Amino acid sequence: MQKGSVLGYDLNEKNCQISYYDENKEEPETMEAAVDNYQIPLILGYYKERWVYGQEAKRLREAGEGDIVTHLFRKAVKRKKVRVGGKIHDGVWLLAKFISLTLKKFEQIDYITFSVPYTNVDMSKMLKGIGKYIGVPGECVFVQDYKESFCQYMFYQPKELWQYESALFYCDAQEIRAYMLRRLNTVSTKSRDMFVTVEEVANAHMKELEAIYPVLNVDKAKDADESFKSFIQNVFDKKVVSSVYLTGEGFENNWYPNSLKVLCNGRRAFLGNNLYSKGACYSSMRYADPYDDGPIYLDGTKMTEQICLRMRIGGQEGWYPIVAWGTHWYEADGQWEVILEDTSDIEIHIETLDGEDLKVETVSLEELPERTDYSLRLQIEVMFMDERTCRLRFKDVGFGEFYPASDFLVEKELHLGGINGQFNSLS
Repeated sequence: MQKGSVLGYDLNEKNCQISYYDENKEEPETMEAAVDNYQIPLILGYYKERWVYGQEAKRLREAGEGDIVTHLFRKAVKRKKVRVGGKIHDGVWLLAKFISLTLKKFEQIDYITFSVPYTNVDMSKMLKGIGKYIGVPGECVFVQDYKESFCQYMFYQPKELWQYESALFYCDAQEIRAYMLRRLNTVSTKSRDMFVTVEEVANAHMKELEAIYPVLNVDKAKDADESFKSFIQNVFDKKVVSSVYLTGEGFENNWYPNSLKVLCNGRRAFLGNNLYSKGACYSSMRYADPYDDGPIYLDGTKMTEQICLRMRIGGQEGWYPIVAWGTHWYEADGQWEVILEDTSDIEIHIETLDGEDLKVETVSLEELPERTDYSLRLQIEVMFMDERTCRLRFKDVGFGEFYPASDFLVEKELHLGGINGQFNSLS
């Protein structure tokens, strides 16, 4: 991997942040927007037929010059139209323009993972489309939410930091939210994988925070400190927590000395604002190295079913997933080519994490022309119609000049359990 070709991109309503893989460093580096500042303001400016972004766009706004576009994330999600420089631009195009400007230092991007506050089908499609706009193939663009970014970040930390549960506290000017990383108890005994999740376990609106941010008010700070300490104690009640992470602009002022003592009592605590972009970069690193067999992240939006075919890969025959658990159904489409031995059908295994039952489906190959062993090449395509319906297509693509492709084509529709209700049973 070339330096800077594997990226993590934190994107939210206010800022963006970029972390990149450097093979000479033990962990991803975060790109500085200014000295000791990683946050790039999510603002776009147009002045004298030139696009600018971030701090330069803020300076234009302060000077009252040019056309300024704020709330880029929201405008893109809502597909709003905006007039800039006498032209009407789509909100998605403006966000793509901003992202391309922030990434101009990277000559080539092989993998990029966007970390966003939430994700769904539309968010994934939008950001994958933006990835293509900046020149990254769709299959190398990934989207995950902040909880998964925290989880991916933790996978690369020393194991003792997440031996038990690990806590993340996020604080802005009005609110504190607490998250816990923990292991899941899967029913399936067939999988040796470790499954983990991150859940929001508590949140609180604290009026005192409004008074201490951004200017520290001593009396209000003491009240906020006491409130936060009680909040922490409730979160940690009857839990064994190995480590704690604090992130968000609300933790920038040192208003919580007593709370910090509770946080650090028997565990290690860390403060920083580049956790999400680093977690996204770690995800990109895992996609770049598919042989990594680390833990699998699950939540209520991820598949708890796995679809496997018996194949020979790298000389090893076994059951290999064509759809792996822990993926979003809307990102699970794919296409492969396999060479088969002499066989009359293909067996499909569907394994679920919330039960012992193994569902078996078969596809008949009787209509295929007869060929010698290992000269039968099939194209297998996976297409998800929705979260419960997966369509498999098997097509004969021939074998070079020796055997031309026939008109053999068969489809198999699999009906899955979906994600609703299954994830909760793993808790």
